[in-house]
Amino acid sequence: MVVLHYTEMEDAASAEARLCDPDAKVSAHYLISESGEVTRLVPEDKRAWHAGVSYWRGHTDVNGISIGIELDHPGHALGYRPFSDAQFEALVPLLARIVKDYDIPRANVVGHSDVAPPRKIDPGELFPWDRLAEYHLCLPKPEKLELGDPFDNDGAFYLALERFGYDISDGHKAVEAFQRRWRPEKIDGEIDGQIRAILFQLLLDRDRGQAR
Repeated sequence: MVVLHYTEMEDAASAEARLCDPDAKVSAHYLISESGEVTRLVPEDKRAWHAGVSYWRGHTDVNGISIGIELDHPGHALGYRPFSDAQFEALVPLLARIVKDYDIPRANVVGHSDVAPPRKIDPGELFPWDRLAEYHLCLPKPEKLELGDPFDNDGAFYLALERFGYDISDGHKAVEAFQRRWRPEKIDGEIDGQIRAILFQLLLDRDRGQAR
């Protein structure tokens, strides 16, 4: 897996200092500054403490099976804004090499909010997942929703959401996380026909082997 984060700090130097501070008990494999400088902080074959309490597709030890990439960014707390082009252009070749080296499925390139919905919202609704998908480095948002709204009730949706990969222990937060990734223009934690249709299409595509 690869988990993408934002630092939610004032600058890259402050973020690097914290990520390298043993007392902070947080680390990541890479830090990418807003100007596009890539710094390796932890070797890829070593565990980094970036995901915290997390879950994805049945795995509760996300730190043990993932590479964490921190994006230098003020986050929601310090003035949320679009991610810089230079940072994105530095992320693409790094991520492409990692995905190739470890044969990581596109479905396992995720945001921190995807693996920790009750606690995290990064990298947030402005992260350009659509641009990343153009490089085949993450799953694209389904363009064609074949069967519309297929779930009879919210319970069926939650079960399908868990099947796709999310922790549904906090249902409202899980729905927000799904919206943040797949329907970022409206994040309210409410289950509606649009997100039901998107989730069902994602599951259909996965079952057809189109999620690699």
